[in-house]
Amino acid sequence: MDIKAIKDRHTDKTKKKSGNRILLVRHGETEWNRLHRFQGRSDIPLNPKGNHQARALGLALKKETITAIYSSPLERAVETASHIAQFHPSVPLMKESGLIEMDLGDFEGMEAQQWKKEHPAFRKAWEKSPSFLSMPGGESLNQVQQRAVGTLLRISESCAQGSTLVICSHNFVITSLLCFASQTPLDHFRKLRQGTAALNILYQDETGFQVEKVNDRTHL
Repeated sequence: MDIKAIKDRHTDKTKKKSGNRILLVRHGETEWNRLHRFQGRSDIPLNPKGNHQARALGLALKKETITAIYSSPLERAVETASHIAQFHPSVPLMKESGLIEMDLGDFEGMEAQQWKKEHPAFRKAWEKSPSFLSMPGGESLNQVQQRAVGTLLRISESCAQGSTLVICSHNFVITSLLCFASQTPLDHFRKLRQGTAALNILYQDETGFQVEKVNDRTHL
């Protein structure tokens, strides 16, 4: 299903259900983040700083009335979500495969500086028009957005009106969702890039999604 079809389906559904808040959070720092290594599907845990960031995020959301918490199945996201769930012991925490990070294929684990030197042609194409450019052996941003938006809509449609949902995921997943919600072209995703343990807030009403907050790290 393409994004237009998803938006059309979403518009029909939200006429019946509106008023949900979506708290989109990125996981805390890992060693690969610190070392500037490309981190897609590799299951890297939080480092000590990342755990500190995740706990600070949990404290920032302590007073929220949360309906449910959804997380990518990767450890760094689940650990971050668990820090939030610690303050909401009766709230279910569920893993969603559609929230997993972009498949970086052959670039997985590569240091950023090494990538720049060894793949100048791909880098140039990625900087110019990244949305439909697939990682060698991996995904494109468009593919990430398709599955991420589908997951978001399925989650939001399954919850009662007035719910507050936490979604804990990764840089490319979150930026693709923010592009969808703000109607920003995927080629401009860098405008919405995320720091570790960042908080974003979406509001869903009868017109669709509105973006209320992007890349908030004031809790750190």
